[in-house]
Amino acid sequence: MATLFDPILAGDLSLPNRIAMAPLTRNRSPGAVPTPLVAEYYTQRATAGLLITEATAISHQGQGYADVPGLYAPGQIAGWRRVTDAVHAAGGRIVTQLWHVGRISHETLQPGGGKPVAPSAIRARSKTFLINADGSGSFAETSEPRALELSEIPGILDDYRRAARAAVEEAGFDGVEIHAANGYLIDQFLRSGSNRRTDAYGGPIENRARFLFEAVDAVIEGAGAGRVGIRLSPVTPANDAFDPEPQPLFEHVARGLGLRGLAYIHTIEGATGGARDYRQGERDFDYAAYKAAYRDAGGKGAWMVNNGYDAGLARQAVESGAADLVAFGKLYIANPDLVTRLRDGTALNAPDKTTFYGGGARGYTDYPFAA
Repeated sequence: MATLFDPILAGDLSLPNRIAMAPLTRNRSPGAVPTPLVAEYYTQRATAGLLITEATAISHQGQGYADVPGLYAPGQIAGWRRVTDAVHAAGGRIVTQLWHVGRISHETLQPGGGKPVAPSAIRARSKTFLINADGSGSFAETSEPRALELSEIPGILDDYRRAARAAVEEAGFDGVEIHAANGYLIDQFLRSGSNRRTDAYGGPIENRARFLFEAVDAVIEGAGAGRVGIRLSPVTPANDAFDPEPQPLFEHVARGLGLRGLAYIHTIEGATGGARDYRQGERDFDYAAYKAAYRDAGGKGAWMVNNGYDAGLARQAVESGAADLVAFGKLYIANPDLVTRLRDGTALNAPDKTTFYGGGARGYTDYPFAA
C-alpha cells in the first residue's frame, strides 16, 4: 500500500513523495520577471515531492493580472533560471504552469491596450488584479474580449510550444503543467457557456476540445510528453466557467489525454477554493468514471487531486489508490515545511489572506518553520 510519503515516478519525473505544491498566484514579479524573493519562496518549499509554480504567461497577450511572471522574454527566462537553480540546489523538483488567461484580463495589461481574446466575444463576470498609480493593488472587472480569428489560433499554439521549450531547455524546469482549468483560455474553449463558435472549434464536444488537444500536442513537442502535466477543473465556476454537461465533456477530454503519454493529470475537485461537492448541471460529477475514462484509454500518468485536502483526507486518497499525488494550496502558503509537518503531525501555521496578492516578504517568505 502506497503512502503519502513514498516516492513515485510520474512520467519522467522522479518524485521523493506524493505531496505537491499547487500553483498559487502571488503577484510578486514586477515586469513579469521573477525576483530573488521568488527564488527564496520556492526554495523554502523544496521538500515538496513536486513544486508547481504560479501560473506563468506564455505571451504578453496571455497575461491577465499585474505582476505575474512570464516565460516569453529573456529577462523572464533568466529570472526563472535563478529560481530553478536554487530549488535544485536544495534537492527539489519544480515544473512551471503554462498560462493563457484568454478573456480574464484587462485592456491595461494587453499589448497596445487592446481587448483580451477569447473563443467568443462574451465578457466574463469576473475580476482581475491591477496595480494602482500609488503602488497599491486592487481588483477590477475584466474587460470585454474579442473573439479570436481562426487565423490567430496557430500563433497561440506556437506560443505554447515556445514557452514549453524555453521552460525545460533554458529556464531549467523539470517539466511543465498546462493550465486548462479555472475559466482561462483552454477552459473557455471547452465550455459551452464561453464558446459560441460555429467553426471547427465550437459546437459539439469534439470541436470544443480541439484547442485543448492541439495545445497539449504543441507543449509535448516543446518539452516531451513525460515532462508534461495538465490541470483541469471539471465543475468549477471560477472566472464564470460553466457547462451544463461536464461529465461527457471531461470524459472525452480524459480519453484524449490518455493517448498522449503525459506525466500526470491534475484535477481540481469541486469549486476551486470552495465546496468539494459543488456541481454544474443536474447531476453530481462522477470523478471515478472520469478517471476510468483516462485509464481505459491507456493513460498511465500519475493521478493528482486538489481542493480542500487536509492530512487525513490526503492519506486516505493515496492509501486507497484513489490518487497518486495530492496538491496543497493555501496550506503551502503558510507552511513552507508542509511535508515535515504532515509527517510529524505538527500544528500548522494559519495563512494571512491579506498578503496573498502583491507585496513583499511579509506573508510570503516570513512564515516560520517548525522547530
